[in-house]
Amino acid sequence: MLYSHKPVNFCDDVGQSAHRSREGRARAGHKRKSRASCYLHLLLTQSCSLATTQTDIMVHLTGEEKGYVTGLWGKVNVDEIGGEALGRLLVVYPWTQRFFDSFGDLSSASAVMGNPKVKAHGKKVLDSFSEGLKNLDNLKGTFAKLSELHCDKLHVDPENFRLLGNVLVCVLARNFGKDFTPQVQAAYQKVVVGVATALAHKYH
Repeated sequence: MLYSHKPVNFCDDVGQSAHRSREGRARAGHKRKSRASCYLHLLLTQSCSLATTQTDIMVHLTGEEKGYVTGLWGKVNVDEIGGEALGRLLVVYPWTQRFFDSFGDLSSASAVMGNPKVKAHGKKVLDSFSEGLKNLDNLKGTFAKLSELHCDKLHVDPENFRLLGNVLVCVLARNFGKDFTPQVQAAYQKVVVGVATALAHKYH
């Protein structure tokens, strides 16, 4: 066996290894930071794009679809339909009741559906909805003040607008039966989505 007579400096080897290790960690850290920056940039870009997309979504109805909407709405009893729609929202999605603490007894389905304040507010909601039907091409402008009110002062969860719209479609179907054809439903579904998006505009 051959032995080297060259002295071995273990301190130098350890120092060089430590130096290489530090360089490796620095390069790895730089790569992690670069990847994190890319992910952050991508996230921010996607978030902005998503907000813009949601804000820009407005209802686009054909002439025929507008005829379906206005034709049926002329038969709607706003007092009854409004009260039923809001009442069903509070029963089916009970967590929405937290925005109506001043309405009194909401302890059961019958209490909610018979509550005069629920009926009165439901009518008020559908009066605003009726105004939106007159301005289908400018829902964002029509509901701008209501959107600001619900966002800045009432702090209502914007998801409630979508839920109420879907409940309204169900109530219309229940009340109008065969007259509420799939074509009419499709048109109204577009409208309630547009109204919900307009009401949520100030939240973005």
